[in-house]
Amino acid sequence: MKKPVVLAIAAAAFVGGGWWLVSSGLLSKASAKTNPDRFIARAEKRDIDFSVEVSGDVTPANQLEVKSEVSGKIKALHVEVGDDVKAGELLGEIDDRDLLTEKQSIMTEIDGAKLEVEKDRRNYERAKELHESKLISQEQYDNLTSEYDMAQNSLVRAGRKLEILEDKLSKTKVTSPMNGTVLTRPVLQGQVVIAAASVNSGTTLMTIANLSDLLVETHVNQIDVARLKQDQQVKLRAESLKDSDMRGRIKLIAPVATVKNNIKGFQVQAMIENPNPRLRPGMSVNLTVPIDRADDAISVPISAVFKGEGSKKVVYVRNGEETERREVSVGVTNFDYAEIKSGVQEGESILLVEPDRQQAGGATLPAKPPGSVASATRKRS
Repeated sequence: MKKPVVLAIAAAAFVGGGWWLVSSGLLSKASAKTNPDRFIARAEKRDIDFSVEVSGDVTPANQLEVKSEVSGKIKALHVEVGDDVKAGELLGEIDDRDLLTEKQSIMTEIDGAKLEVEKDRRNYERAKELHESKLISQEQYDNLTSEYDMAQNSLVRAGRKLEILEDKLSKTKVTSPMNGTVLTRPVLQGQVVIAAASVNSGTTLMTIANLSDLLVETHVNQIDVARLKQDQQVKLRAESLKDSDMRGRIKLIAPVATVKNNIKGFQVQAMIENPNPRLRPGMSVNLTVPIDRADDAISVPISAVFKGEGSKKVVYVRNGEETERREVSVGVTNFDYAEIKSGVQEGESILLVEPDRQQAGGATLPAKPPGSVASATRKRS
């Protein structure tokens, strides 16, 4: 017999013998008697925190876009990005030469209207005396009266045109609407800008925000948002300021869901209390919302808790060579541990994997994959 054939027969005999050991239950029984320490944990007392963790971006609580109320060419810009400004401070100017020319025309119109009023006033007063003396007809008197009224009306219209123009001229001086810091200035001197009106949004001259009032804006999935509430305290840690822990409070939980990155959730804003001076809008921040806590609680690793009948939870307690399946009451859980309210005593040995279960006839089925309780600490980007 050739050597390759001998090797093939030997390999087949080895595989067949291994399969017989498994099918007869001898191999499984031998494995069941030995539980390596790495598959066993002890029930111990520890503090367990239940929290929701999400990431968000820093944004000013109060931020305004400054726009001109008149169209025209930018004559001057008096601030740069990063400058601190006060409410009412001059930020920029729009070229007003065309408006000043129009003002001169209106002033000339007003002067002409005044002369017309004065002439028609004299004619009206003479006509009144003549009408009282029965020297002119009623028709002539009425016509002169109407002319005088129309001249007065023209003078009023010209005065109102001047008021409107004066208002436009005042708006060529763009001032700051609030105390704050200039965040952006996307325009340049000499650029033509469009006024903000009801039919268009207008050209943004700059963005101003109060950097003393900052908040974190994030998107929380619809499962975790149900655990949040208004004014709930949160913990904050900026990616770029790992040495600084901050606190805040939830200011807003959006009433309507939105979709972000193909995930349906709700916009949540948390106001930062005493923000770090180095914190800037646009920085990424991790936001942790404490939900529940158990102090000095008997606990086991989360992987040691399995699904029982219905909604029940079970653990496997190891005592010497014996393994006991116990129903337990689970309390607070986090990513690593689960609080056991009843069913386990401190110091007992707990299996991290389900033991093999014997079937009638001596055959052994492999253990089910561990079905651990879902972690109570959720992380979302």
